[in-house]
Amino acid sequence: MKGKANNGERNTAWYARCAGLAGIALLLVLWHLASLVYNPVVLPSPWATVSVLVTLTIEGQVIPTALITTAHALGGFGLAALPGSMLGIAAGINLWVRRLVWPVVTIFQGIPPIAWIVLALLWFGMGGGTPVFTVAVATLPIVFVGALEGTRTVDHTLLEMAYVFRIPRRMLISDIYLPHLLSYLFPVIIAGLGIAWKVALMAELLAANNGIGARLAVARINLDTAAAMAWIAVAVLLMFTFEYVVLHPLKRWLEPWRQPAPLMDMPVNRMNHVVRSELVR
Repeated sequence: MKGKANNGERNTAWYARCAGLAGIALLLVLWHLASLVYNPVVLPSPWATVSVLVTLTIEGQVIPTALITTAHALGGFGLAALPGSMLGIAAGINLWVRRLVWPVVTIFQGIPPIAWIVLALLWFGMGGGTPVFTVAVATLPIVFVGALEGTRTVDHTLLEMAYVFRIPRRMLISDIYLPHLLSYLFPVIIAGLGIAWKVALMAELLAANNGIGARLAVARINLDTAAAMAWIAVAVLLMFTFEYVVLHPLKRWLEPWRQPAPLMDMPVNRMNHVVRSELVR
């Protein structure tokens, strides 16, 4: 039975990958057909874009530029992740902290990134400080809300049972609080990183001398649409690579209970085993 289940899961994953590849192929076909209708200055073909991308790679421009944008996006998101998570957890635990912080977070959330870019440009000038700051203030509310909801929605019945049977604090944190909080934080982290890269590109486009956004600004000035599409492709590949090479394996490692496993291997069931042991005593 277990072998059949594993085969079914592998088949489902294979079909999902095929469906995703088919969607990308359809997009490329539509892009190619549209490029036959419009002037290359308006919409270059996928092959012209790939040609420019290969040229930029051979010239050694792609990797250094992508690393700069990655540093801006991850640096800003890193500055937002820790305080946003801590504030969200504190607000989920304490009502007065939530009432104090929530209006400030709402104000931050209501200010568009373009306004933050203008302010950061006045405060930090042209350079890397503007993208990092803009990403931090744009993503902090997202992390805060995820941590807040994750803390507030912990199963109180499960907590009461754990306290009644004197479950060790270490198990209380590792098997109840942490799994539940991570189930809310990981989607928030993925969404926040997507926003981080977009905001970083926007900030680099308007207020930086390097990075993918700055390259897009040069392509706009030169009316080089193929180069602009090539740099957009670099940004998309960068986001996909980080998500599927770094975040998804990290999620599988930190959330093993989401993987197919025998029932007693799951954290909550381990706790129930401890509870039953206490009852026997």
